[in-house]
Amino acid sequence: MASADTQNQPLIAARERGPGPGRYALPSTVGYNSHDFTKHMNPAHSFGHRLENPMFRKNCSPGPTYFISSEITRWGRDGTPAYSISGRLRDINTFNTPAPGTYSPEHVHPQGERHAPAYSMGSRTRYRQHDNVPSPNCYSLPNLLGSKVAHTNSSPSYTMTGRSKTGAFSEDLAKTPGPNCYSLINPDLFRARAPAYSMLGRNELPGDGTSKPGPGAHCPEKVVLNKKAAPKFSMGIRHSEYITPLIIDVSD
Repeated sequence: MASADTQNQPLIAARERGPGPGRYALPSTVGYNSHDFTKHMNPAHSFGHRLENPMFRKNCSPGPTYFISSEITRWGRDGTPAYSISGRLRDINTFNTPAPGTYSPEHVHPQGERHAPAYSMGSRTRYRQHDNVPSPNCYSLPNLLGSKVAHTNSSPSYTMTGRSKTGAFSEDLAKTPGPNCYSLINPDLFRARAPAYSMLGRNELPGDGTSKPGPGAHCPEKVVLNKKAAPKFSMGIRHSEYITPLIIDVSD
């Protein structure tokens, strides 16, 4: 009987441990992104500019304000001839046929006849790799002029340059340096060194430079530590010891 009464009692919401209604997040039915797929989605229109998509070009079509030329009709372009003030360009696709005077048959050698030898005054062309043979002007004969000929007798060689003053007949061997050409040597290098004195002032020895009090700076009559002193009274007020003091700095 007790169990039947317990089942008929209503449940208390505070005792339930499950999540509340706000715990569940249902898909949104507003907008295009993350729309609830179980609901019908209406077309979405935007007032801003269309964002660039890599699948399409940025400017795929003109807007409603583009300008249409008056020459364009619904049947195509207007066939009215148009004239310009500037000169007409030459058609580059036209084939230019040479005239009879363009040819020079006198410069063409008759076919089947032998050619006369032709010589050129230009420079020699580069040799091919399999014809890399030096020419006659690549060789050089030994020199036959001068006194340094090794393979034959050489004639005496004479020079036209001037003679040097050193070792010549005009060299003055009696030229010697005078007394002023020598520099004096300091006697302190080979003799006993003499005492040296300076003209600078003598520096003072380091010491205590602080100011010391003189005899008149002391006041022994004001010293009362070794004497009996009369009682002294203050004009302030005495605070009660039961008053709570003011604490400003509180340590944690």
